[in-house]
Amino acid sequence: MTEINKNTVARVHYTGTLPDTGEVFDSSLDREPLAFLVGHNQMIPGFERELMGSKTGDKIEFTLSAQDAYGEHNPDAVQEVPIEMFGGISPEVGMTLMSDLGPFRVTEVGEELATADFNHALAGKSLTFNVEVIEVRTATDEEISHGHAHGPGGVEH
Repeated sequence: MTEINKNTVARVHYTGTLPDTGEVFDSSLDREPLAFLVGHNQMIPGFERELMGSKTGDKIEFTLSAQDAYGEHNPDAVQEVPIEMFGGISPEVGMTLMSDLGPFRVTEVGEELATADFNHALAGKSLTFNVEVIEVRTATDEEISHGHAHGPGGVEH
């Protein structure tokens, strides 16, 4: 039976929760399993590491530190932006918007300035994952050269 290692394709169902509150931040249980090419930087760093050596049918639970997930919260990625820079949009706390620098969340809105946080929403947080390995197979040469999984749950060309 094939184990999860570099250049294998893993299909998994997962539920991610915040360990402090138990709040679910993402889950694949209501959709196709997640498929990814192992060892090609498609997943957050600790996710693949914790699954290495697992086989079809294995169920694994693990908690990742912020460093092994989406990184620490970077205060330099938080900026105050003049309201007029939003064009016709009236910024509101909680909005996620796109800019030339990438996505950001609006965390504060004042009369003239809004605070834009370019950190990932889960930066600075530990994450717990419950994972069920649905399938593990050797990647094809084409998948390895393309850098991603093909087929169900992967990229369809």
